[in-house]
Amino acid sequence: MRRLLGSHPSDAGGIAMAARRAGSAGMTTLQIFTAPPTYYGEKAGMKAEKVARFHEALATAGIMPGDVLVHAAYVLNTASPEEEKATRARTGLAKELERTQAIGARGCCFHPGSAGTGNAEAAAIRVGETIRHAVQTLPGTTRVLVENTAGAGKTMGRAPEEIALMLAQVPAELRHRTGYGLDTCHLFAAGHDIASSEASLRGVLDRFEQVIGEPPAFFHLNDSQHPFGSNKDRHALLGEGAIGTLPFQWLLADPRTAAVPCILETPHDYAEVEEEDPGADSADLRMMALLRAWTGAGAA
Repeated sequence: MRRLLGSHPSDAGGIAMAARRAGSAGMTTLQIFTAPPTYYGEKAGMKAEKVARFHEALATAGIMPGDVLVHAAYVLNTASPEEEKATRARTGLAKELERTQAIGARGCCFHPGSAGTGNAEAAAIRVGETIRHAVQTLPGTTRVLVENTAGAGKTMGRAPEEIALMLAQVPAELRHRTGYGLDTCHLFAAGHDIASSEASLRGVLDRFEQVIGEPPAFFHLNDSQHPFGSNKDRHALLGEGAIGTLPFQWLLADPRTAAVPCILETPHDYAEVEEEDPGADSADLRMMALLRAWTGAGAA
């Protein structure tokens, strides 16, 4: 089986260049932003020429559009009790889905946001209603995927019960358009024991699957700069943080990772990248070599 292993490469020069950098590292999947992640992007579209260039670059890299994952803007707070923020986030997530569909990607993942001064249960329901609005507004097959969080403050999505309540707001006939994914740094920081033993890691995955009713649709592979239960979302290169290398080997041996995107969001060696440089970051090259060795996926 072809393993879907990749990262979120630099998009300096556009998303087509991100695809070229993924190809340079031998990736079989990648994650991108379809608009600047520090803006709501409610009016940002996706021009046909941009899609064509992206698809051409993917074809050269040997990556299928349907194996691409999009990450939504960080500023979208779909859990906010503040009407203006919640409304902008609802519009923004629908536009994220629109752009994701335009490039033919598998799905769009997003951080649910913070309940702020509000009630956690009401916040989870708001997140779910925002997901429902997106998939009802834009018919198709592209998915909207909740990403678990590190659980700082009143950030939503730390526990499987919260994600289950979000997804429960989507009608049964549209549930195939939704789902969730798991970030290893976020799990570890939120106090889910994925590092003490293979059985413990498997138990965490089992619990999410049992409570939510389905397995994860993607994994973000990130070590953690901070200790277990810190609630701090700070990624580290695999093996250079508090999680270590063994848990990632256990995870990649779990059947649930076999057919879904497994995406690195680990630090890059180079903060600045020339727009016309198609070369992969050296840190991505090192991390991809580890993933291939751990999965037996072979050389690039």
